[in-house]
Amino acid sequence: MSRPRGPARRTSSARPDAIAVILARAGSKGVPGKNWRRIAGRACVWGTIDAARSAESVSRVIVSTDAPVVARIARRAGCEVVERPPDLASDRATVDSAARHAIESIVRAAGRPLAPKTPIVLLYANVPVRPEGLIDRAVAMLRRRSQNADSVQSYQPVGKNHPMWTARMRPDGTVAPWEGLVLNGGVFRRQDLPPAYIPDGGVVGVARRTQIQKVARASPRPPAVIGRKREGVVNPQGSVVDIDEESDVLVAGAKLREAARRTRERGTSAPRGNPKRKDRPRAHR
Repeated sequence: MSRPRGPARRTSSARPDAIAVILARAGSKGVPGKNWRRIAGRACVWGTIDAARSAESVSRVIVSTDAPVVARIARRAGCEVVERPPDLASDRATVDSAARHAIESIVRAAGRPLAPKTPIVLLYANVPVRPEGLIDRAVAMLRRRSQNADSVQSYQPVGKNHPMWTARMRPDGTVAPWEGLVLNGGVFRRQDLPPAYIPDGGVVGVARRTQIQKVARASPRPPAVIGRKREGVVNPQGSVVDIDEESDVLVAGAKLREAARRTRERGTSAPRGNPKRKDRPRAHR
């Protein structure tokens, strides 16, 4: 797995040709309306839109949604909107089908196919917090490993919630190891646990050939969209927050407010005669 090295910079190989697809389904049982839930003063989906628009490698941002409020936000931000049909907006619909529908919709509208090597970046609207430069890191790895990787997904360390420390609880209250015969795998100090990682929802970069299911022996079952040859980039623990329950809203809000505070402090402490760099114009916006 690749480790974070800071925001990606524009190079001759970092051409802006990736297409970002933001998935923003209206329904949510854990946190109703989470994609437009206000977090630190803004709708949750803004965090993902900002990340996609600021990525050096992304040329287009598509928002797939069945929520009118998200569609309005996306259009206001200059994103393209694909209206998701009801059969792809239920809690049983797959990421694969929603992403494929979005890409096929823009291809039909354009009247021409995408270039075969166009990277597809899948982003979840309920992730308002992710590291700066994460999307560019994933796309850069996907390009470097284009012959070997079907997809690149972001992970972070599991920390103390390590799989070796999981257990089975029987109805009578007795505890048994999740796997094997020894509870905790015989490891009782966190520093002795082997490294383990979990997908954090920050980004999934997918090769175009994978997205259209042209990978040899790719499983037709979810998540077929990420193919068979999968690689990963590693984020610091806690650097990605996805909204799945109310406590996530509190954590994300605290992180965003702290980031805003630090930005303000940097702005007020900047020396005279050294103004902040203005963002370069983005013609495709």
